[in-house]
Amino acid sequence: MTTLPSGLRVITDQVASVESVAVGVWVDVGTRHEDLKDNGVAHMVEHMMFKGTPTRSALEISEQIEDVGGQMNAYTSREITSYHMHLLKEDLPLAMDVLADIIQRPSMPDDEVERERGVILQEIGMTLDTPDDLVFDNYQETAYPEQALGAPILGRTDIIEKMQRDTLLDYVRRFYTPSRLVISVSGNTDHETVTGLVSKLFTDLPQDHKFDPAAASYSGGHHRTEKELEQAHVVLGFSGVSRGDNDFYDAALLSTILGGGMSSRLFQEIREKRGLVYSVFAHHSPYQDDGQFLIYAGTGPDKLPELMPVLCDEIGKIQQNIVSEEELSRAKSQIRAGLLMGRESMMNRANQQAKHLLHCNEIIDLDKKLSKLNAVSTENIRTMAQKVFVSKPTLAALGPLDKLEGYESLAKRLAA
Repeated sequence: MTTLPSGLRVITDQVASVESVAVGVWVDVGTRHEDLKDNGVAHMVEHMMFKGTPTRSALEISEQIEDVGGQMNAYTSREITSYHMHLLKEDLPLAMDVLADIIQRPSMPDDEVERERGVILQEIGMTLDTPDDLVFDNYQETAYPEQALGAPILGRTDIIEKMQRDTLLDYVRRFYTPSRLVISVSGNTDHETVTGLVSKLFTDLPQDHKFDPAAASYSGGHHRTEKELEQAHVVLGFSGVSRGDNDFYDAALLSTILGGGMSSRLFQEIREKRGLVYSVFAHHSPYQDDGQFLIYAGTGPDKLPELMPVLCDEIGKIQQNIVSEEELSRAKSQIRAGLLMGRESMMNRANQQAKHLLHCNEIIDLDKKLSKLNAVSTENIRTMAQKVFVSKPTLAALGPLDKLEGYESLAKRLAA
């Protein structure tokens, strides 16, 4: 990893045995950095960065990468935005040139803004028509009300309809600055080559401005949306731990044991033994300064009266009883395998090392991660369960809900 005089960081991961490189720009900015009145600006900027520069049209950007067989994509999350490409090793200079152009000189012409506005409104519409996505947006807003961390990543229809070009360009000037950017490359190249390209091409970035997002404030509560559907979708969540917390792997292992696969407690008890759901899982989602522990279940409305007590019983059991060494070993193997098998993808390697550098301000150390994972004990899991599940629950439900017990009743059941 090299930090250039501007503050821009460059990190490379050389893998000489492959024929390709994954390269991208990761930006330390996402939905939680927005003003609520401009919700969706981070995501709309991500779309618009591919829509032309003074020297390249939107079509030319895509054609130049695809002409050499490359692939490009981007994503916006609550804390990070990424623009990345995967292509043959000899085409790295082209990829870097295109990335430097779109990041530093986006033109965002008015006609393209209007076209992409329509695309994003369709994307929002797709989410509104997808209940197992929408219920998570409802959950997020309930867990973090009146704050950007709780706002939908895609933005709200009424805001996107009015989003102006100046708002998009101002957002880029405020946040796409050297200290917030990481250039990450993984594959068949070397650090000197990459650093030389970045030093030559990334010379027109805006000046740094200090900005710290508001601290996360988990609230808890409930959100119910009655809708005529075949299934009821339920998300039950609790306050978790942050990404840098010493107990991060305790929470990750707890979620794996409880609902991380087909051998997990929730899957076995709720789906395999009782046939109450098609899908049920648990997931720990960390942020820079907070985290949340989520459980999702999708079920027929007639199964709700049996489902929720069983789900609460499983939460109670993992708080009261130490998990077996066999369960813990299986969960560790699942996480370890995910970490190691992910190393087989150049794109995953570039993504993970960039995110780790942005979040932790250090180069990723896989041995250190595995050491922390292996150090977690069965008692640590019970302690984490007792810590997580005593927080105020958040319940989001969508679908035919007349047989779903009330929030207060559920909260009392969990506290019993």
